[in-house]
Amino acid sequence: MREVVVLGVGMTRFGKFLERSLKDLSGEAVRDTLEHAGIDKKHIQAAYVSNSMAGLMTGQESIRGQVWLRPIGIEGIPIFNVENACASASSAFHLGWMSVASGLYDCVLALGAEKLYDKDKVKSFMALGTAVDIEEVHKIVEMIEKSDLGGVSTEGSGVNRSIFMDFYAALARYYMKEYGAQPEHFGKLSVKNHYNGSLNPHAQYREVVTLKEVMDSPMVSYPLTRLMCAPISDGAAAAIIASEDFARAYTDKLVYVAATVNQSGISDVPLGGEGIVRRMVPLAYEQAGLGPGDLDVVEVHDATSISEYAFMEDLGVCGPGEAKDWIDKGWTEIGGKVAFNTSGGLVTKGHPVGATGLGMIAEIVWQLRGEAGKRQVENPRVGLTLNGGGVLGTEPAAMSIHIFKK
Repeated sequence: MREVVVLGVGMTRFGKFLERSLKDLSGEAVRDTLEHAGIDKKHIQAAYVSNSMAGLMTGQESIRGQVWLRPIGIEGIPIFNVENACASASSAFHLGWMSVASGLYDCVLALGAEKLYDKDKVKSFMALGTAVDIEEVHKIVEMIEKSDLGGVSTEGSGVNRSIFMDFYAALARYYMKEYGAQPEHFGKLSVKNHYNGSLNPHAQYREVVTLKEVMDSPMVSYPLTRLMCAPISDGAAAAIIASEDFARAYTDKLVYVAATVNQSGISDVPLGGEGIVRRMVPLAYEQAGLGPGDLDVVEVHDATSISEYAFMEDLGVCGPGEAKDWIDKGWTEIGGKVAFNTSGGLVTKGHPVGATGLGMIAEIVWQLRGEAGKRQVENPRVGLTLNGGGVLGTEPAAMSIHIFKK
């Protein structure tokens, strides 16, 4: 397999854009990415376009990538449409990497786009709620209610809020029960990410908040408050993936793809058990020839703050039960031991499902190239993204881990 480089990245600001179309958002992201890469669209030999909810939200099915890329003048090349819940964009990136690493292409585009805002908010929650086995969706609620993590009302799940919020809340209660985590630890992560997001021009929310404001914000599903949960979002993000030889003609700021691992969840894993990330991450570290001690900057899928808390331990950055101590000591802040979610994470930057993974990758590439502005980590050399999607049983249905190095 050949060495593969991320030649350029770009994204729109994530947010609420009722008047903007997916064509418009995609066009902005692709044009910014081409400019960052320093290449013309004629150099793109194939495109991998990710989206998850357009069929339900806008009615566009089947040929989404072809529809969104044609106005930009990208046509006549292979265009592949990729759908994999919240991991769609990372999955598209993985497929693009595979095509370049194998020698099939020298330069490809990965694009992710999503519109989730609608005047009818129930429509958005219903669309998000399809990232489960719809014939067994009731089992998620039953599992929570019947477990010793239950005792909390799930009324309104899927209507007043995404059903996933109840799943994440149960995970939070597990860490509280098993390791002594407190709701304030999840709140502190939200405070950190709101500060980071305030430094990010692409973030949906750019307000600094206090711990009291986080803890006093409306309860979504105990112990998770609104400010601990990612908003729905509209937006697009993209990356140019190229062979090392091709990239060297355009930049000396080479960001290598050191590892890319994708897996799907398995059944009958108990909540808090040896989950998908703990099974995958050794494969990613082995592929990269690196370990958790080499990480400088990490972007993880914090659909809620408990997700970031759990992933700190799952990635081996800290040991079981140690995440709360790292949070208390500020070791995951910009300038800490390992900077987590310098972009502001999903909680602040936003979560346009089909674009989220490429938004994470954009942040890591900017960090490794020293282009992250006020949120820049000092001389990072290795970055990681972790992007998951959907739920089957107690596990994400899809998960992607990428490691990058300069």
